[in-house]
Amino acid sequence: MKIDEIENIELKFLDLDDYQELKAAMISAYASMPGSYWKEEHIKSLINKFPEGQVVIKINGQIAGVALSIIVDYDAFDDNHTYEQITGKYTFDTHNNEGDVLYGIEVFIKPSFRGLRLGRRLYDYRKELCEKLNLKSIVFGGRMPNYHSHASELSPKEYIAKVRRKEIHDPVLSFQISNDFHPAKVMKGYLDGDKASQDFAILMEWDNIYYQKPNKKAATKKSIVRLGLIQWQMRPYKDLEELLQQAEFFIDSVSGYRSDFALFPEFFNAPLMAGNNHMSTSNAIRELAKHTQAIVQKFSEFSISYNINIISGSMPEMIDGRLYNVGYLCRRDGSMERYEKLHVTPDEAKVWGMQGGTQFKTFDTDCGRIGVLICYDSEFPELSRLLADEGMDILFIPFLTDTQNGYSRVRHCAQARAIENECYVAIAGSVGNLPNVQNMDIQFAQSMVFTPCDFSFPTNGIKAEATPNTEMILIADVDIDLLRELNQFGAVRNLKDRRTDLFELKKK
Repeated sequence: MKIDEIENIELKFLDLDDYQELKAAMISAYASMPGSYWKEEHIKSLINKFPEGQVVIKINGQIAGVALSIIVDYDAFDDNHTYEQITGKYTFDTHNNEGDVLYGIEVFIKPSFRGLRLGRRLYDYRKELCEKLNLKSIVFGGRMPNYHSHASELSPKEYIAKVRRKEIHDPVLSFQISNDFHPAKVMKGYLDGDKASQDFAILMEWDNIYYQKPNKKAATKKSIVRLGLIQWQMRPYKDLEELLQQAEFFIDSVSGYRSDFALFPEFFNAPLMAGNNHMSTSNAIRELAKHTQAIVQKFSEFSISYNINIISGSMPEMIDGRLYNVGYLCRRDGSMERYEKLHVTPDEAKVWGMQGGTQFKTFDTDCGRIGVLICYDSEFPELSRLLADEGMDILFIPFLTDTQNGYSRVRHCAQARAIENECYVAIAGSVGNLPNVQNMDIQFAQSMVFTPCDFSFPTNGIKAEATPNTEMILIADVDIDLLRELNQFGAVRNLKDRRTDLFELKKK
């Protein structure tokens, strides 16, 4: 049929009254496989069990294409199943409304209607249905109708590779790959009588990036996450209690806006060193380290009482006589985890005798998986890439920089991390001056939230930015689901397109 002959296209649920026309359409679609059509009792069973899964496309009132599906508990089968097994010997008793996978039983376009991209409409409907029902994936056994022409010189695996490289065209497999389905396994003896495919089939899969595993706890998985960044003013404090009062004020403020995270800068507690200015700088910071556990304990209490996850920036900490730059994730459920600065700056090593840490990982929160890199660590792209490989959605970077060029290094590296790792990056620093604290005299900062650069995000990759060198809080919402879409459908896909056949990156 030609496009100019089309008066009406409808996607409709299959009705039993359509059976005779459906049968005729199947016979014409599978002319090379005589007798390949569903009996009326089979169609009646499918419609009764799962009406939403059975759809037809009608053009000018005629059936042009069909898609039939069931829901299965996929763990009840293995990847070597047959068509007969998955359909329960064609009874469809394997359909399970509590299952986790939408299984494709049938898709075809009537020959006289091919070339109109109708198959894409059927696949798009299945994808929307899979997302609507919160199913893990779409799975089906795909035919390779052109394989018989190449079977003498190519194995099924070699044939699939050539189809993917577009060196061979297969009317079914090529179409499925172009619709974001990926081959998972070659199956032998899947469908009786499929001589064109030489009795082979390919297990094809499409993953639902929005799938949420059912949770029996009274909790919800957040898609929109609100970040609260604290651009901290360095000022004199008479004691620890006064500094904690100021910290609580900011936590209260960002919590009042229902933020999910509060991010403090690196060494935000440095003003407490003013009382030790008579000491050497290395001794003064070791005195400062004596306050760390008290601050962490108080922050943990704040995280519970203000119902917010707190990333404590960083503080000096003594472990076995060695000085480290560390921070703590204080979750609102009362749990805590520690992170370390891995790359200390030449100044930190020379002036303070600070050591680089050795442990880094992602952290699970009620708002997804996050990573934390302290200041200089953000300038080493390997670290954030390893965290991205662990499923990081948001990277937090507490920093402290004295000059604008130092800040620019952190700022531009942080934005690069957002693009190359398809994640959000939040940076928070301190502003102002500390004339009575050696080696901490001046600070320059502009706290920001960065995004990837693609159509669903700001064109410049900046979600929000604070006023430079001014004490303030910055509140920004980020959508985790947009990262899932970017990973699958972005204009470029930095994580997917890595040439892992040429290089690899791994932790020691």
